[in-house]
Amino acid sequence: MTDVRHRLYLDPTEPEETALPSGDVTEGVVRVGATVRRPAQPQSFAVAAFLDHLASAGFEGSPRFLGRDAKGRDVLTYLEGRCAGPVPELWAQDEDLLVSVGRMVRRLHDAAEGYDPSVEPFPPRPVRQDPAELVCHLDVTPQNVVVCGGTAVGLVDFDLAGPSTRLKDSYNTAMHWVPLRDPADLWPGWEAVDQARRLRIFADAYGWETEERRRLPDFGAEAAVLSWERMKHNAEVHGGGWARMWAEGVGGVILRRRNWLQENRRTLVDALLA
Repeated sequence: MTDVRHRLYLDPTEPEETALPSGDVTEGVVRVGATVRRPAQPQSFAVAAFLDHLASAGFEGSPRFLGRDAKGRDVLTYLEGRCAGPVPELWAQDEDLLVSVGRMVRRLHDAAEGYDPSVEPFPPRPVRQDPAELVCHLDVTPQNVVVCGGTAVGLVDFDLAGPSTRLKDSYNTAMHWVPLRDPADLWPGWEAVDQARRLRIFADAYGWETEERRRLPDFGAEAAVLSWERMKHNAEVHGGGWARMWAEGVGGVILRRRNWLQENRRTLVDALLA
């Protein structure tokens, strides 16, 4: 297999391009036949090398990097299935789906063990670095999980991947899927979800240890502070989708999450340890 920096993907034909939903900060993503084309990013080759490792480790839930096309775009395999929208549909509340998400993230982390990111270093993160335990996805939102038959089968959009910890990535996943946020910020149709119950379901599916469960609300509150700092930095420095999200009030959502986790610490720990 060629080095990721010299891997080219040449189309035998000129197939039709179909626009795919844009992410929060990445636009111009299209489907071309059985492939996805994405604008190249500073972290593209680091992600590509990581995807190569996941393929060699037998993880089937990530796309494969095929190279760069004639337009300089990253070319990846298309994963069949459906993803939730920016306001996740009610089907995303299914508890069996939540279990499958937790188990898939655990398989991802197990497959990532032993990968050396110095082969293709990830760009340093702004503000503060996470501890570097292993390379993680770090953006396992409902929009980035591919679902087939009510089960999570794949992950897309590795733009935020990089060195972090199992707990950080799995907590971040729970934050989006439970979801862990102030009830005032829940999506329409999600107001009645039992957040403590869903957190316990995810924790069991992923396999959090007892000590991780005990400190999870405090860990989440600390993570919210770092998230706020990074979002503010990205909005001011990079603009684009980051600035749009900041202007729409994501900073307030993050701070309300921190407060909600602290105020409900006992309830959440009791549910996790019951």
